[in-house]
Formats: sequence, C-alpha cells, structure tokens
Amino acid sequence: MSGLSIAVVGATGQVGSVMRSILLERKVPISRIRFFASARSAGSRIGFGGEEVVVEDVETGDLSGIDAALFSIGASNSLVYAPRFAEAGAVVIDNSSAFRMDPEVPLVVSEVNPLAVAERPKGIIANPNCSTMIAMPALAALRDAFGLVRVVASTYQAASGAGREGVNELSRQLAVPGLDRLTFDGAAVALAPAKVFPAPLAANVIPLAGTLAGDDTSEERKLVDESRKILELPGLRVQATCVRVPVFTGHSISLAVECARPVDLPLARKLLASYPGQRLVDLPTPVASAGADDVLVGRVRLDPSVANGIALFVAGDNLRKGAALNAVQILELL
Repeated sequence: MSGLSIAVVGATGQVGSVMRSILLERKVPISRIRFFASARSAGSRIGFGGEEVVVEDVETGDLSGIDAALFSIGASNSLVYAPRFAEAGAVVIDNSSAFRMDPEVPLVVSEVNPLAVAERPKGIIANPNCSTMIAMPALAALRDAFGLVRVVASTYQAASGAGREGVNELSRQLAVPGLDRLTFDGAAVALAPAKVFPAPLAANVIPLAGTLAGDDTSEERKLVDESRKILELPGLRVQATCVRVPVFTGHSISLAVECARPVDLPLARKLLASYPGQRLVDLPTPVASAGADDVLVGRVRLDPSVANGIALFVAGDNLRKGAALNAVQILELL
C-alpha cells in the first residue's frame, strides 16, 4: 500500500470528526489511519472509508510508525501529548493555541504562508485560531497590493466555537417557550441557564468571547498576535473586539483596514476575488459559509474615515476552514 500513516488525535471530538470527513473527501493518500482520544472514548469504534477503526488511548497508545498526526484536543493536552508524538517521529499539526506563538513553531494558513511549513525544529506546526484563519486570505490580498498599517476587527463568532457544549447550550435556550415574546416586546422569559457563555446567547449577543486577560479577551489577543505572525508584520496595529452571536456554525468578521498606499477599489475587488481560499460574494453570511471550503468576502467598499481605508465583511465555517480543513491542507503541503 502507498500513502502515509496518519493519526487523528481527538478523533471523537467536534473538530476531529470534521478532520476525518475531510481526509476522505480530499482523498489524502493514507496507508494506515489511527484514531486517538481520551481513555473515556478508547475502545470505541469509528467507521472510516469502509472499515471500523478502534479508538486508542492517547495516554497509553503505541506512537511508533506515525508519519503525521492531526491534533484537536485542547491546549493543555496538546502541551503534553504533541511533543510525545513528535519525538516518536510524527509531524504534528496542532489545532490548539498551545504552540501558536512559539518562535520555533510555524503558524500556517495554507494559502497565505505555505513555505513556513519547511522550518519546524520541534516537529510541530500550529493551526491558527478559527477567527484569525477566516480573516487571513482577505488581509493577505490587501497586504500584497496596498500594504497594511492598521486593522480594526469586530467578530461575530458562532456557538460551535465553544465546542459541542456551546451548541447544546444555545439549542436549549432557543427551545424555551415564549422566546418570541422576549424577541419582540422584551417580556420576561426564563432562558436556560448560561453555563458555557457568560450570559444567555439566545436572542442576544455577548461582547466577550474567550476569557478576560487584562482588558482584552483571549480570543482578541489571539487575533492580534496571530495575525502579525502569519502576515509577517510584527508592527501591524490590530484592534479586535470578539463577540459571540446566536449562530450555530460560521464565524464572521467586520474588517476596517488602513492601508499603506491608496486603494484602487476595482483592483481590490479583483484581487479579493482571485486570492486562493476565498470567494467574493454580494452577501457573505455564516449560513452561506457553512460546509464550504472557501471563506466568503463581501461588502467591500472604501472607508473615507482614514487615509487609504477599505472596509469589508468575511464569513467562514469555523469548524471546516477555521480548523479541520486547514490542518488537512497543511498535511497536503507536507
């Protein structure tokens, strides 16, 4: 048999399940597939390409013979297990925040900085945060044509960004009788308690995604720091406000960009339309982006409030392009 020995670590999780689907969809050449998860899921079976694969315990499994491992098990677990897989000979492609800002770990968006995969002294490649990922093709296109000075980003992040627990909490709240009264006349309605999010998400928006770290949130810091690293612009001025919205799948971002040189609007639209990994549309929405490989970009217009300003709106599937697809695309680059 030809192909690679591939491991999906966190195979039973939300992103891991999408990784499994995309490996099959894109016909990645695989000689052997292995699935790893916590001890709680170990021993269960998952169908893959017509065969049943037994899930192995990430703590006790034999790590020999793995060429590449796609990780989606959270930052704390990645810090423990990713180096073990790398030491055993696998190239690790990690979806968590654990290694993104490590100077010895490339942070890669496949369409934007593919050559970065070549230098990986720790044997680990990091996948960006899902919001960062969705903004990158558009910002890279504008950087290449007009230069970038400042980016103001306001995100509209789906419940699935907080995992299955976030989706389940929104579902419970949306099922509360009388929610329509709350929507239309502000009547008091007993929503299901907010546990995953800091406030009820149904019929609401929450201007705090992630955890507070000083005045900013963890999600906002990720967008700022990761954008600079991926775009290779350490001095780029970035301001982010990350907001959770009652959407199940699909993150969206409003971008107000100050460029270094005057913006030719027809040229900007042409470049945004042709840049790989995204598609120019009239109305980019999270529903339209769900299940799509491309990020949708639209509402492109000049911003006269700043010199060389341009405004746009992007939407992308946070589980697909925002996580699983880019990990598989990195595998394909390798």
